[in-house]
Amino acid sequence: MKQLLAGLSLALIAVPSGLLAAESPMVEGPTWGEISGDIVGDAVLQDGGTLLSLDAPYRAEDAATVPVVIEQTDTGPEITALKLVIDENPSPLVAEFRFGPAMHPLKLETRVRVNQYSNVRVIADTAGGSFMTGRFVKASGGCSAPATKDPAAALAGMGEMRLKLFDPEPVQQSTPRREAQIMIRHPNYSGLQRDQITQLFIPAHFIHALEVWQGDDLLFALDGGISISENPVFRFDYTDNGAPALRIHAVDTEGNVFEQMLPKDPPA
Repeated sequence: MKQLLAGLSLALIAVPSGLLAAESPMVEGPTWGEISGDIVGDAVLQDGGTLLSLDAPYRAEDAATVPVVIEQTDTGPEITALKLVIDENPSPLVAEFRFGPAMHPLKLETRVRVNQYSNVRVIADTAGGSFMTGRFVKASGGCSAPATKDPAAALAGMGEMRLKLFDPEPVQQSTPRREAQIMIRHPNYSGLQRDQITQLFIPAHFIHALEVWQGDDLLFALDGGISISENPVFRFDYTDNGAPALRIHAVDTEGNVFEQMLPKDPPA
């Protein structure tokens, strides 16, 4: 398993400087008005620009693996949940997240599929209400892009996980902030991809539920859809509670359950 995992790229969010969407605000269009009721209901959405930022490449190099960085800029309010939305995707609601207190202030990165030029938006929930911000991303074909491996190879190592932990911040405190990266091997088929040999559509098969725990404390939980990229990767900051490992629990749409304890500081 170690050799197999060694070949998997964990360099998640190496977004070239200048490609982040600092100058690509969301654009006006009819789609959000058509889908917003299904996503947020009657909730009043406040301007999220002062609470958090969402960065992504203005023009994505690979529409099937578009890096998205969500970072809290006002560290006062605790973000307890958020929705990630890509307006023009076949299934616009990419994922819903819930966060434990150790994730505050929030910094979360992942990779998504973008099917056509679209607004990418994040809706964050706090005790003071819901806030929305976003960016416009130029990418197309991400949901139907071929998988990197044939179906048999993609399924062979399904459910394998790897954790990479970065050094704690150099501060004198008993519960330092740390940065972690989790990768789960899974094809996350969207249902819109074709088998490159048979040319038949590959049925949708993706991780739809994920929980990350340190000891008895939940870091975050996800309810996801087809827009999370192949071999999902999540990079995040959290406050370390001293537990020796992170527990990852994932369930896919075929009913497969993947659970693993990943030591924070594995032996050399």
